[in-house]
Amino acid sequence: MMEKNAPADITRLLLEWRNGSERALDELMPIVYSELRRMARNYMRRQSPGHTLQTTGLVNEAYMRLVDSNRVNWQDRNHFFAVSAQLMRRILVDFARRKNSQKRGGDQIMVTLDERVDKAAESGTDLVALDEALTRLAEFSPRQSRIVELRYFAGLTEEQVADTLGVSSRTVRRDWNLAKAWLYRELQPGS
Repeated sequence: MMEKNAPADITRLLLEWRNGSERALDELMPIVYSELRRMARNYMRRQSPGHTLQTTGLVNEAYMRLVDSNRVNWQDRNHFFAVSAQLMRRILVDFARRKNSQKRGGDQIMVTLDERVDKAAESGTDLVALDEALTRLAEFSPRQSRIVELRYFAGLTEEQVADTLGVSSRTVRRDWNLAKAWLYRELQPGS
C-alpha cells in the first residue's frame, strides 16, 4: 500500500515528468509499480485459465507505452492510473483479438463482470465483447463509459472518479448505475 503522502508525490513527479524531467520518471516508477501490479492482477484474475500473458508482462507492456506517452498532459495521480487502466485494457483487448483471429473465433478469453460491476451478471463475457460494448456506450454517453473504465478497470473510488472527471460523486454514482445496467443488458446472449 502507498504511503499517505504518496498521491501528492506522484502528482508532483508526474508534472515534472510532463515538463521533461527524466529523473522524475525514474523516481515515479518505483512508487507506482505496486499499484500497477495490483491493477494488472485485477485484470488477469478475470482472464481464463491458461492465458499466456502474465501479470508482469502486462505491467511491462503498459510501462513501455506509458514511457512513450510523452504527449499526455498529466494532471494528477488519478489521471495517471486512469490512463494506465485504459492502456492495460487496450493491451488485453489487442491480445484477445490476435488470439481470436489466429484461432478463427475459438477459445475466446473470458472476463467475468464481478459484483463490483453488477452482482446480477453471473455469466462471463469475453473481453472483446466488453470492449465493443464500452465503445458503443461511449458513442452516446462518453462520461458513463469513462466512469466504467475508472471504477472497474482502474479501481478508483467514486470520489476519485468525481475528482478526475470534475463532476459530483452523486453524478458518478448515478452514471455508474446506469452504465452497469446498460452493459448488463448489452452483454446478455442474444442481445
